[in-house]
Amino acid sequence: MATPSYKIVPDQAELDAIERDLKFYPGTVTNPKVLTTEQIEHYNQEGYIHPISIYSPEEIGEIRTYFDELLERVIAEGGDSYSISSAHLKHGKVWDMLHDQRIVDCVSDILGDNVIGWGSHFFCKMPHDGKTVAWHQDSSYWPLTPTKALTVWLAIDDVDAENGPMKFISGSHHVGHLTYRPSSSHEHNVLNQTIDNPEQYGEVIENHLQAGQISMHSDLLLHGSDANDSDRRRCALTLRFAAADVKAHLGWNGKGVLVRGEDKSGHWANNPRPEND
Repeated sequence: MATPSYKIVPDQAELDAIERDLKFYPGTVTNPKVLTTEQIEHYNQEGYIHPISIYSPEEIGEIRTYFDELLERVIAEGGDSYSISSAHLKHGKVWDMLHDQRIVDCVSDILGDNVIGWGSHFFCKMPHDGKTVAWHQDSSYWPLTPTKALTVWLAIDDVDAENGPMKFISGSHHVGHLTYRPSSSHEHNVLNQTIDNPEQYGEVIENHLQAGQISMHSDLLLHGSDANDSDRRRCALTLRFAAADVKAHLGWNGKGVLVRGEDKSGHWANNPRPEND
């Protein structure tokens, strides 16, 4: 299948024209490989799981060195620390992380036996860069249906209260798809949507992780992060997954690669590993 073209952020009118099923689908795996039944229940009730240890200090050190070199090249080409999106389609080592069976095992314990990896985006907050990520739901940006999708958030640097951790609104994924407004310029938002008064939907939970650990959260869970006002960088790689029976509109099926099981409909492009790296 040829890779279709797609927009990184679709126009709202394009999204509104798509009939999407925007309700939460709980994980139903009864014989999980690596997660506990308690973790799966926590995901279903609260919308997230954290922390899960994946990479050893040596492994995440190698990943960090790789990212540092990649970021240097991107900046030299005119990009910035948020520019490295759909990285698995361009960089073999990111493709490898999207396929890492230690990560896919965790995802499969939520989404089931047939899993597509379709997204990879480095969110790197440099010290004092002033950028926030306003409260939002991932599903507002994604032309996917139904919303059987989640994000794996891999900490490349240690993340704590000091350097702009991601925050969740626990249980907010049960509320459904929420109304948002366009972000104003004074918010310095990396994205372009803001949901106001998020605390009305649940408790704020900070996502503190050691480098090499991951969290997982539902595409309907409210989340965001404050600016990094510390002297330390805060870099993460988001890896996006969906059940293979999810349909992607606006050409986004061109991003998807099969990481577990079957894609019986052949909907997703399943591009091969990039030759670089």
